[in-house]
Amino acid sequence: MADIVGSAQQVAQLIGEITLASAEQSAGIHHVNASVVQLDQMTQQNAALVEQSAAASASQREHADRLVELVSAFRLMQFFQTKQPNAEA
Repeated sequence: MADIVGSAQQVAQLIGEITLASAEQSAGIHHVNASVVQLDQMTQQNAALVEQSAAASASQREHADRLVELVSAFRLMQFFQTKQPNAEA
């Protein structure tokens, strides 16, 4: 009879250890899940920033092209003004 009681106590102790290990494992999985969610959020934020950066770059490129166009017209006007024949000659 003492053997049965001892075995039951061992089983109860093992069940307690399994329960504790399961709780620790569950907590670990919870932390991993929270980290994955945070990484996903950061990835989405980075993707949005990349889109914004691309749009800003395209806008800057358009402004630069327009500026080059305006400056080249100004330079052409200067060129033609200096190439006009002298009225005094």
